[in-house]
Amino acid sequence: MRALLSAISYDPIVRIKIWRLSISPHGLGIAVGFLVGIYGFFLPGMRKKGISEELASGVIFRVLIGAFVGTRLFYVLNHLSDFQSPLDYFKIWQGGLTLLGGVTGAVGLAYLYCRRRNIPFFSVSDPAMPGLAAGLIFGRLGDLVIADHLGKPTNFFLGYRCPIPAIVGETVGSPCPPGQVVHQTALYDLFVVVCIFIAFLILRRREFYPGFLTLTFGAVYGAARLIEDFLRADKTIAGLTGSQWTALGAMLYCAYILLIKRESPAWGLRGQPLEAETPRETADSTPAEASQLEDRDIR
Repeated sequence: MRALLSAISYDPIVRIKIWRLSISPHGLGIAVGFLVGIYGFFLPGMRKKGISEELASGVIFRVLIGAFVGTRLFYVLNHLSDFQSPLDYFKIWQGGLTLLGGVTGAVGLAYLYCRRRNIPFFSVSDPAMPGLAAGLIFGRLGDLVIADHLGKPTNFFLGYRCPIPAIVGETVGSPCPPGQVVHQTALYDLFVVVCIFIAFLILRRREFYPGFLTLTFGAVYGAARLIEDFLRADKTIAGLTGSQWTALGAMLYCAYILLIKRESPAWGLRGQPLEAETPRETADSTPAEASQLEDRDIR
């Protein structure tokens, strides 16, 4: 029994070939996660906040562009020595993306859009947090299917035994020594985001100051990634990976607001306060009819 629990072993599915198409389960997981997060949580949350479909669509577009640019940009900045020429920066089909870079880019462009449209950023970001966690769940499932983000050698029973042969892009998603057991950090991260998702489903039913859910996500997930990346086999800058530096900054800032200041940062409140949309039957009624409706609601 002990031998069976010594490691997780399976054959990754790096590519799904349909006729002439070659689809990556990793990309498929990201796409499904994005759709689930947007249509399952973000858009319903925007409707409750009284944000129009047009404004919500504008945020979604900025999130998509920011995530696409950030996920590659942050990887390139952390692996400059790996590229032979600047043209290689744009060869995303060869791999090289970072999740926290995508989140940073998405948040940055969404914030700028909210400022331009005079919308308080936390009115948009707080309802999006459960959707972000749900999206990450599907993204990590895609990572597990192709065996991506494999880390350092380990004896941990949840470690992953590398396939033989271990050819990146063909038999496995990331480099690993053939037959050796390594940390499967995508699995650890999956446990974290599932816990965050469940917690947010509970927390969103309660009233908190604006930005609480956004800051909580930054603090908790930042701390998790700071720890997880010590198990990864990645390049470091002054002892930490690029993702760890990003996670550390987010964690410290969010924890300071949550534990010390305990109030909404001003930058996330700038804009016109949003009011819930008026029910159609009240909006279309005469003043007398509206009064009767209000009395009916009170009773």
